[in-house]
Amino acid sequence: MRRHRPLRRLLSATLIASALPGCDGLRAMIINVYPSDYAPVAEGGEAQAQPPQRVQLKPRVTGLQQPTDAQFSPAHPGLVLIAEKAGSALLFDLSGAEARPLGPLFALDVLTRSEQGLLGLAFAPDFGPAGGALYWNATRSCASPEGCTQVGRVAVRVEAGRWTAGPPEVLLEVPQPYANHNAGQIVFGPDGLLYVGLGDGGWREDPHGHGQDPATLLGSMLRIDPRRPDGGRAWSVPSDNPKIPGAPPETWAIGLRNPWRFGFAPDGRMVIADVGQYAWEELSIAKAGDNLGWAVREGRRCFPAEATCSAEGLVEPFYEYPHKDGDGSVTGGYVYTGSAIPALAGRYVFGDFLSGRLWSVPLPAGSAGSAGSAGSAGPLVSAELLGKWAILPSTFARDPQGELYVADFGQGTLYQLTP
Repeated sequence: MRRHRPLRRLLSATLIASALPGCDGLRAMIINVYPSDYAPVAEGGEAQAQPPQRVQLKPRVTGLQQPTDAQFSPAHPGLVLIAEKAGSALLFDLSGAEARPLGPLFALDVLTRSEQGLLGLAFAPDFGPAGGALYWNATRSCASPEGCTQVGRVAVRVEAGRWTAGPPEVLLEVPQPYANHNAGQIVFGPDGLLYVGLGDGGWREDPHGHGQDPATLLGSMLRIDPRRPDGGRAWSVPSDNPKIPGAPPETWAIGLRNPWRFGFAPDGRMVIADVGQYAWEELSIAKAGDNLGWAVREGRRCFPAEATCSAEGLVEPFYEYPHKDGDGSVTGGYVYTGSAIPALAGRYVFGDFLSGRLWSVPLPAGSAGSAGSAGSAGPLVSAELLGKWAILPSTFARDPQGELYVADFGQGTLYQLTP
């Protein structure tokens, strides 16, 4: 397989990272030092073997600095807000043939070591033509030496096409023990409530046992209502949250390692892409009260590999892929609901941060992957490779028409998937 020049340049750094087993050291190293003097070039072989599913990547926004998230305004066609790791949220108009920068909307003081930074954005469901609430997820300074995950919001006003943001308001703060596995995605579900994904806090192998400790918010999916303050907090716990024994009431699911990207399918099911440890990346469908299995399981296997374990009561992934081909850090995406690429209709599109591969998979019917005895989760689905490019896919975006975009963390470009 032909290697791209920047990847060759990384080989010596990779030798250093080899002292840090698993994807953690390599991913952190790439995040910090990946060179930007390259252009996306499709690989041969696997990508060309899937002509009905092959896509092009069309540059729409360039010149970004380490993009981490991109969200389209629900009330302003063509307008996308892009988060940069260092704390800026930049607004662009993509309604024309060329992207038009509209300037920064707001900026936060954030920590930026390893996987820290401004990591997620979410427009409130009632965000309208005149504006509304915009939510963010960032790693910022706090009493903890490694900082805290903070979820907050800014009030956005839109008047005569001009966007302005008020001061940031912190809603939720969770201390972090390390600078990685902060996750970062925040999503409003079909129920209008805010879901917050939290990783196990790092560093590797879940040294504090957060994944299977319901008492901590780390390694969990949270569900809160930011519209209704309660008990001195700027949010409340929904009355129908699951009652997980020993867990804080805002906990919706546990057993996560690093759910960097997650979201909801058109049928309302949550799809979580959870970054793996040494060998496997996974996609799972989660529901209220679920235990996704980390660190008892990595994918559908015991962790560590030589351990003996049971899948009883754990949710198994509906798709998993190995690190052996150069992959090693899943970036979750979206179900394609657009019209430009009929072959992707109804399929979930995602990628791998380390290799630049993009795939699509069908979502399993019903509740495949639900908790139960080993083997009850149903068969794994098969993925179709869309291609491999010299990019670091850090996040996907979906516009109101259902078309998909992918951001390259290294080059700083937002691409649109086209036929």
